[in-house]
Amino acid sequence: MEQDDPAEALTELRERRLGPFELLQVAAGSGLAAYAVWALLLQPGFRRVPLRLQVPYVGASVRQVEHTLSLLRGRSGKLVDLGSGDGRIVLAAHRCGLRPAVGYELNPWLVGLARLYAWRAGCAGSVCYHREDLWKLPLLEKKLQAELPEGARVVSGRFPLPTWQPVAVVGEGVDRVWAYDIHSGGPAGQAAPAPSPASVPRAPDPQAG
Repeated sequence: MEQDDPAEALTELRERRLGPFELLQVAAGSGLAAYAVWALLLQPGFRRVPLRLQVPYVGASVRQVEHTLSLLRGRSGKLVDLGSGDGRIVLAAHRCGLRPAVGYELNPWLVGLARLYAWRAGCAGSVCYHREDLWKLPLLEKKLQAELPEGARVVSGRFPLPTWQPVAVVGEGVDRVWAYDIHSGGPAGQAAPAPSPASVPRAPDPQAG
């Protein structure tokens, strides 16, 4: 029995028009692949999050990391990132001298990815990432106010803290970040002018070796 030439078979497959049933098979296969990605990478971080607060995971952009670092310029001490994702802000903060730098993230796949980036950057033993369900922390704003020392700064990316008055706001759209300072009378203050783009430090690439 004569075997078909693989090159001719591939050409015939490319030129062939898919029928309705074959198109349905392709669509079903694509949907199954998309669901597998959702189930493995995203769903673990959504199972216990209130429905009204569920948003797709989008990693911090380079500009957002730069804005965050600009609001922490001149400060020293510990940095904690709540909802650290793939860990790029924690890693960048560590490189800028904020130590120890710790991240908390619910999604185990993102925690693993953050640890991988830290290992590739040679910082595996210097930064920490923990899997933690932040939705077990009721009234997060009151908890921060009660437990953070006076003079601490809270930086929120993309979503401001609803009952606090920021002391500085930097960026636009999804790159916007808000800064809040902890005082004995509460985290309040007047908005400070944003730093000029030329003075914002360049964020390191988390995937750089």
